[in-house]
Amino acid sequence: MAGEGMGDRRPLASRNTRWAQGLARRMTNLSVTPNQISQASIVMAALAGGSFWLSGQGSGGVRALSLILAALFCQLRLLCNLLDGMVAVEGGKGAADGPFWNEFPDRVADILIFAGVGYGIGASGLGWAAAAFAVLTAYVRELGRATSNPSDFGGPMAKQHRMATMTAAALLSVVEVLWSGGSWILTIALWIVAVGAAVTALRRSLYLIERLKAKG
Repeated sequence: MAGEGMGDRRPLASRNTRWAQGLARRMTNLSVTPNQISQASIVMAALAGGSFWLSGQGSGGVRALSLILAALFCQLRLLCNLLDGMVAVEGGKGAADGPFWNEFPDRVADILIFAGVGYGIGASGLGWAAAAFAVLTAYVRELGRATSNPSDFGGPMAKQHRMATMTAAALLSVVEVLWSGGSWILTIALWIVAVGAAVTALRRSLYLIERLKAKG
């Protein structure tokens, strides 16, 4: 099925690129551990969420700069998510507590980013809803794995889709800020993530139920 990873790894085309493999090799040769990279993703997410929040407190150039930084930190969060697995698996530096650090920081990161966006645009409830549904998509995936089913990384609003949506929205909002000073783009993007993540959780749930019934 589309969205099933190889083993417990998310299928990512970027993993096979030269730049990613080169960067992973460099990290492997250094004293950097996969767990430290995973922990760094929380820092990147906190900076992204803080930048989104700050964008709602300022105006003009300060707000535009905050949105650019938010987009950058969202992508750095994804880069950490890419490299931790590559250093652990391809670099052979996995640790016994690796599974915890592979999953837990991602859940914290989603909460920090989407709550930050929500508070930044004055719609905290919407931000928390997006965060909750994002966490729920991962819960259903892990529930499937706990019942000996393949990990389902499918969308329409998996992690990489959520970050792509918010990155694009942050950059487009720079134009909106300079044009009208509004926050409609971020509001729409947050709705897209919230609804899309809810649909993703439902879709994964229905697929898991089918797999469980088939086994019975």
